[in-house]
Formats: sequence, C-alpha cells, structure tokens
Amino acid sequence: MAETSTDHKAHTPFFSRPGVRRLLPFVLISAIALVFIFQNRSDVEIRLLVPQVTMPLWGALLIAWGLGMLACAFTLRRRTNRHSRRTR
Repeated sequence: MAETSTDHKAHTPFFSRPGVRRLLPFVLISAIALVFIFQNRSDVEIRLLVPQVTMPLWGALLIAWGLGMLACAFTLRRRTNRHSRRTR
C-alpha cells in the first residue's frame, strides 16, 4: 500500500520533545557534578556515627551523588505511579 504524506506525524525537532527537555538539565548537572567529584582526589577522614574512615574525597562524593540519584529515582517513580492511579 502506498504511503502518503498525511500518514506520517509531523516531525518534531529533537530538543523540542518533552522527554529530551526534561532529561537535558539532568545530564548537564550530572556532568558538572562528576567533573567536580573526580577533581577532588585528596584523602579525607569521614566519620559516620561511630566509625572513622580515611578514603579519597572523590569516593565519598561519588557515594553521596549515587545515593542522591537513587532517592530522586525512587521519588519520581512513586510520583508517576500515584498519578497513574488517579487517571483510571
């Protein structure tokens, strides 16, 4: 069957898509954070309640960044599930 030009959706530019527009700030902030993390390579003493650990600062910052990403993903996942229940 022959396709006509009316069969196709209008082409939207890549950066105008809603998913890309939401993802772009995340990518930029993550890139800046990772550059900051890996530039700090000195050893530091970290105390978490009782134990005291000596480790590179980039490792501690990377752990904190990863925990923040997990918290954000968990929060966004819960928010989308809550909205999907309301629409039913």
